[in-house]
Amino acid sequence: MTSLREFFLLDPRVVFLNHGSYGATPRPVFDTFLKWQKRMESQPVYFVDHDMPELMASARQTLADYVKSRAEDLVYVPNATFGVNVVANSLSLGPGDEVLATDHEYGACDRTWRYYSQKRGFTYLRQPIMIPVRSAEQIVEQFWRGVTANTKVIFISHITSSTALRLPVELICARAREVGIMTLVDGAHAPGQIPLNLNDIGADFYVGNGHKWLCGPKGSAFLHVRRERQPLIEPLIVGWGWGVDRKLTFGSDFIDYLQWWGTYYIAAYLSLPAAIEFQAAHNWSDVQEKCHALLAQALGRMNRLTGLEPIYTDDENFYHQMAIASIPIQKDIDAFKSQLYDRFHIEIPCIEWNDRHFIRLSVQGYNDQADLDALLEAMEILISGK
Repeated sequence: MTSLREFFLLDPRVVFLNHGSYGATPRPVFDTFLKWQKRMESQPVYFVDHDMPELMASARQTLADYVKSRAEDLVYVPNATFGVNVVANSLSLGPGDEVLATDHEYGACDRTWRYYSQKRGFTYLRQPIMIPVRSAEQIVEQFWRGVTANTKVIFISHITSSTALRLPVELICARAREVGIMTLVDGAHAPGQIPLNLNDIGADFYVGNGHKWLCGPKGSAFLHVRRERQPLIEPLIVGWGWGVDRKLTFGSDFIDYLQWWGTYYIAAYLSLPAAIEFQAAHNWSDVQEKCHALLAQALGRMNRLTGLEPIYTDDENFYHQMAIASIPIQKDIDAFKSQLYDRFHIEIPCIEWNDRHFIRLSVQGYNDQADLDALLEAMEILISGK
């Protein structure tokens, strides 16, 4: 596999196998990001008052084309967690209502729903999804056991952070729509890792990060809201974009509420089209396929090393460029992670989930076989106690 490492700013002394946490931005995209920051600083007043609306509209259109949606149905936000907060804050939920999630959800978003449930009195439930999984239908049936007559919202990850499991959100959203349950999909790990068609997914609300697998700058993410649900959205921060007496700057209440709240850098948003262009120029579907093959090979080697059961079946749709493997119980999982970094200069997360320990492996275009060999050699040493 031809490495794309020369395009990235990563420290060459580190074996970087943790793209899933914060991503990494290619040099050409980072240069575009700096260009936009400098352009704003050259004439901030003209940039904000005259250039910003048109530039943001263009950037939204490029992103909309990429995720297969209407530009009027999405807005840029700083990160996926911000988008989840917008939705949770906007929905009229109270005592007697239930929000149903899985037990695989990202910690910050899980905390968001717990916060609002305590503040407003609704119930937040986490339905267990057992691993390993065998089929998409099995996941749907396990999850649907948590649905009751009081379920008003389903919150579910497209690709989970803790277990790197791709969940069948299309099936769940379709089933929820049949019974009038709203759906919010956390797609933080989806853009750039799998093809996206938001129209086909059919979620009422969908959040995605641009800074992870799409390789955009930090601070680039989006919130997509179906047209009929947009009147529900309230501004998380009240600013210039709210009020009947305002000048309609970005084209709708939905967009103005979330894009026009005060002074902020929009360089990350304006640079996301460059990230989309970078991946297209480097045949990213081929990169994804090669990364998946490297990852599948590494998972097999890890499972043979530990003797533990694989997390995924051979169906590749359950994982893509990120996956977990079980590791023997460590008394201190954080110490295990620290040893990987301090002794072997390997950046990789070690996770405790449901009283089990895992290592989460990300493979991006800048990784190669030598990176995976280094990880396996280090794990063999640490597991053997050397």
